[in-house]
Amino acid sequence: MKHARVAYAGAIQEATEADGGVRLIDGCIVAEDAVVWLPPIEPRTIFAVGLNYADHARELSFQAPKEPLIFLKGPRSLIGHRGQTGCPAGVKHMHYECELAVVIGRTARKVDRAAAYQYVAGYTVANDYAIRDYLENYYRPNFRVKGRDGTTPLGPWLVDAADVPDPMNLRLRTLVNGKVTQEGSTCDMIFDIPALVAYLSEFLTLDAGDVILTGTPEGLADVHPGDVVITEIDGIGRLENTIVSDERP
Repeated sequence: MKHARVAYAGAIQEATEADGGVRLIDGCIVAEDAVVWLPPIEPRTIFAVGLNYADHARELSFQAPKEPLIFLKGPRSLIGHRGQTGCPAGVKHMHYECELAVVIGRTARKVDRAAAYQYVAGYTVANDYAIRDYLENYYRPNFRVKGRDGTTPLGPWLVDAADVPDPMNLRLRTLVNGKVTQEGSTCDMIFDIPALVAYLSEFLTLDAGDVILTGTPEGLADVHPGDVVITEIDGIGRLENTIVSDERP
């Protein structure tokens, strides 16, 4: 099943997919453009994985890492489907990053790799923008690069893990103004989902609702105010976002 959080008729509601529309908690079905989309979850902690595709590491002239490169993001970095993301004045290198987002379903501590999927509630689509004009260290990007408010669209749907039989074999793509600019597959991750869950839970506790952003393949390009960016993953969803000037986010 596909789940969402939306604002409709003055209230935030849980919703599900139904007949090409959105089924609200009272059973009413409305059109997708009749609601304001919110991130499908409200995580306590957002873990982001850097350079988790070898082709992307090469694209940035870096060697593939030997262990996961993890950094944290605040919850205000998240924004929903069809939202707007601000581009700071003077920025030349703002890059989209289509990523599979893994949502933890229950408390996880020292999880064996073989049992990792038992702790996953589901999956959604993320677009983890990077503003590389501010970059000082690819291995540990500072907050101005990755942590700004509204720079991580998430959604539209949270898809139950049971409905994604092979999350390590999903096609990802990005379209900018209708043109495909990025394509890849989750099968090319350096550290797969079980490895990431096992690695993180070895030294900290993962809680239900926490999110792991699993990285992006090669194919980055600069985006600018006015661009419409769609990141999509087969079987998970199609996430739309518009770039605006930071003066009117």
